[in-house]
Amino acid sequence: MKYLRIITLVVLSVFASCSSDVDVPTANELDGLTKIQEITNDTHTIELFSATGTLEQGHNALSLRIKSKSTNDYVKNAVITWSPLMNMTSMQHASPYSDVMKTAAKESLYNGYIVFQMAENDMEHWTLTINYTIDGVAYSANSQIRVPASAKRRVISFTGTDGKKYVMALIDPVTPKVALNDISVAVFRMESMMLFPVVDNFKVKIDPRMPSMGNHSSPNNVDLVQSASDELYHGKLSLTMTGYWKINLQLLNASNEVLKGETITDDVTASSIYFEIEF
Repeated sequence: MKYLRIITLVVLSVFASCSSDVDVPTANELDGLTKIQEITNDTHTIELFSATGTLEQGHNALSLRIKSKSTNDYVKNAVITWSPLMNMTSMQHASPYSDVMKTAAKESLYNGYIVFQMAENDMEHWTLTINYTIDGVAYSANSQIRVPASAKRRVISFTGTDGKKYVMALIDPVTPKVALNDISVAVFRMESMMLFPVVDNFKVKIDPRMPSMGNHSSPNNVDLVQSASDELYHGKLSLTMTGYWKINLQLLNASNEVLKGETITDDVTASSIYFEIEF
């Protein structure tokens, strides 16, 4: 019996030793993401991803990774910037976008967002240039990208009473519910055709209405104020039933002056600036 116990302990020890040598699988780099397209140059293939596998007019949360053509390995130490450009028949302009950052807890994935304020058409299209540096060597890749119109209004461009041009984009809720939803909006100022900085210390007032249901509103909405952590504007959106909602907006500056948008009354049934949600 003593001999059998010794054999058993030896077997268990060998098994444990072998098990410790096995690589522990890492989390899937692409959980929840679908490839949109690839952008290539002579050296690398850049894979572009989103949750849906598509782009559309409005705010787009995007991820990317860079693969070496010579080794098929994914790059883990790149410094990346991107530049979206709308090629119109008579001019070109850029759009608001974020920095590109390494995705937390991922080895080769990077992320950011781009706001496409207009959709492509038969004569006009978007291109995306990705510039990046690896170990001090600079690279660039460029490709046309498809940006169809969104089904509902998720982005608006307008001139305020201060004479400045603004872009506002709806970010959340992505999946609205009959509940008090978190709502987040990005606000940008158009300083030039190529520069759209984030606007600080403004306020976004909301008044959700259901036009098909007597234009009724909802209780407990909270107007949006800016968060220092992500520079976005956050509030609460009350949706009391499913259907089509018009989220009427007013944009106020740091002095609490209305730059665009109207208060809803019996005579004014909709603001000149609004988002749309239907679920």
